[in-house]
Parts: sequence; C-alpha cells; structure tokens
Amino acid sequence: MAQNVNKLLKQAQKMQAQVMRAQEELQKKEVVGDAGGGMVKVTMNGANEITGVSINPQVVDPQDVEMLEDLIVAAFNNANEKVKEMSNSAFGAVTNGINIPGLT
Repeated sequence: MAQNVNKLLKQAQKMQAQVMRAQEELQKKEVVGDAGGGMVKVTMNGANEITGVSINPQVVDPQDVEMLEDLIVAAFNNANEKVKEMSNSAFGAVTNGINIPGLT
C-alpha cells in the first residue's frame, strides 16, 4: 500500500512540474483578437494581460464613439476566447483530459 501511495505522489509531483512549465510557456505566448474586419485588434498574452491595442484611424468617428467602444470590447472578447482555447489545449495535454479546477 505504501508503495502505491509513493507511486501516486511521484506522479502528482511530475504532473505539477508539467503544469508549472505549461503555465510559464503559456504566459509567453500571445494571441490577437480582432473586430470590425481587423479594424480593431487587441493583443493579449497567455496570462490574460493586454499587451497592445491597434485601432485603424478609419473607425475613429467622433460622432460615433459608441461603435469604437463596441469594437474594442469585441476584439478583447475575441482575444480572451483565443487565450482560453490555447490554455485548454496546453493543460489538456498535460493533464490527459482530467479536469483540475482553477487550471483553465
């Protein structure tokens, strides 16, 4: 019985190290979310931090600021969804499909 527990602990430690590596690698990756046919772009890293915003001057209309605001929100949401997909893919490979709360 003690041998099985030791084996299980070693497997858990190995998985923990793999998860930490995957988290570090994920934080270095970037995705670009866009809206309005690429007129507004939001760049986000794997830690869900916005690292850049690009707005085509053609969508800057002082009479319609609300449209620009909506495009920024849509681009952010698109980038955020891409980060989630990237995270699910990275951690799914490490955990072999086991759902571990708080990882994704």
